[in-house]
Amino acid sequence: MAAQITPAHVTDIQQVLTDHPRYWGERDLRALHLLALVQEFGETCLVARSGDGSGILGYLIGFVTPDRTGYVHLIATRDDARGTGLGRELYAAFTEAARRHGAVRLKAITSLGNKGSVAFHRSLGFEVRVEKDYNGPGEDRVVFSRALS
Repeated sequence: MAAQITPAHVTDIQQVLTDHPRYWGERDLRALHLLALVQEFGETCLVARSGDGSGILGYLIGFVTPDRTGYVHLIATRDDARGTGLGRELYAAFTEAARRHGAVRLKAITSLGNKGSVAFHRSLGFEVRVEKDYNGPGEDRVVFSRALS
C-alpha cells in the first residue's frame, strides 16, 4: 500500500473525523483533533494519502515548541493500513519537518493503558517514563522522549 506523505489541510482532518472509527476504533478522540494546530503548524501536520485514491491512510498532528521540541499530538493509521510501517514513515517525515523548524528532540504522550502506543514508541527508540499528574491531579501519563542527533 504505497502512500504519499504531504502536509495536512483542515479538510483532511475533517475527512479523518468523518471516518474516525477507522483510525481509533471505539475510542472517541475527536475532541483532540484541534483544527487550529493544522492551521498554525501545517508543515508539521502530515497526512499519508493512498496511491490508489482510497483516501487518507494515516496522519500525524504535531508541532515544534519554543524550546525546540517536536511534539507529536496525535498519530493514527487507518484500520487497513496497520502493520505496513506507515506509522514509522509518518514519524520519519515528521522528524525531518521538525528538524527543519529547529527541533532537537521529540516528545509524545499517551494514557497509561495504551500498550500499543508504548510498544510502538519503544520500537522507535523513545525513552518511556510515567509522569504523575502530567495532565492534572490524578491524570498520570506515559511520556515518550528522544533526542535528535
